[in-house]
Amino acid sequence: MFELTVEEELRTATDDDSVLVWAAQGLTGGARAWTSGRAVAVASPALSGRDRIAVRGPVAELLPLLDEVMSLVGPSYRPFGDAELLAELCDRHDGLEALGRFGWMQRTATGLPPLDTDVSGSGSGGTGGRPVAHWLAPGELDEAADLIDRHFPASHAHPHRPGVRAWAGVRDETGRLTALAADAWPAPTVGLLAGVVSDPVHGRGRGHAAAACRLALGGILGRSPRAALMVDAWNGPAIGLYRRLGLDHRQLAAAAQRTADGAARSR
Repeated sequence: MFELTVEEELRTATDDDSVLVWAAQGLTGGARAWTSGRAVAVASPALSGRDRIAVRGPVAELLPLLDEVMSLVGPSYRPFGDAELLAELCDRHDGLEALGRFGWMQRTATGLPPLDTDVSGSGSGGTGGRPVAHWLAPGELDEAADLIDRHFPASHAHPHRPGVRAWAGVRDETGRLTALAADAWPAPTVGLLAGVVSDPVHGRGRGHAAAACRLALGGILGRSPRAALMVDAWNGPAIGLYRRLGLDHRQLAAAAQRTADGAARSR
C-alpha cells in the first residue's frame, strides 16, 4: 500500500475520477489517499456529513487495500463508489453491508451551454414572474436554516453547520424565502452542489429551486472545472431538473462496516 500525498498523484492514479478527487478535498482537512496496483481508496472525515472512503479499481486488488485502510481510519467510515463495484465488494467481504444506491451527477464549465444565472441586485421577485436567485447574506441564514429544517431535515448541508461555502436563495413576490442551494465541500477541481430545497407550497413547481441551482452551479463553475452533486436514486423530479441543467448521471452505492456482532454501523 502506497500513500498518495499530492493531488496530482491522485488524479493520475484515478484517471482524474471526479468522485475520488472530490472526496480527497485537495488532501487537506484530514483526508488521505492510498493506492495498491490499480486500486485506490480515499478516506475523508466529516465529508458531506459522514466519514467516507471513496474507492475505485479491480475488486481483487481493492479488497486487501480496503481492509488496510479501514483498519487505519476506523469503523465509522463508509466505503462508496460505483454501484456495481460496491455490490461486488459487499458480496465478497463479510465485513461490509450494502446501504443503497444514489446518483452522482456532474457537468463541466466547458462544452455545454452556459448557465443563465439571471442575478439581480436584491434577489427578490424577477421580471415577468421569473424567479431570480441571489447569494444569501449572513442575516438571512437563520431563515434559510428554518426552511431546511422544515422541508429537508436530512440535508447534510445546513446554514448552522460547517462545510458550506455560500448559499443561493430565491424569494417570492412577498419576500418569503422559498428555495435554497448550497456551494459546499469544494475540492480544488470539483465543486459540490448540496442542500437543494424548495418550499412545497410557495416555491415548488415555480422554478425557484432551478434558479437557486443555476446561481450556485454558476458560482462553482466560475472557479472549478467541474460541478457535481449527490441525489437520492428515488428522486426522479430532482434528477430531471439536474439533467436539464446539464449534469450527467452516474450510479453510486455505499456500504457500512459491520460490528463484531454482525450489525452494520453508520446507517
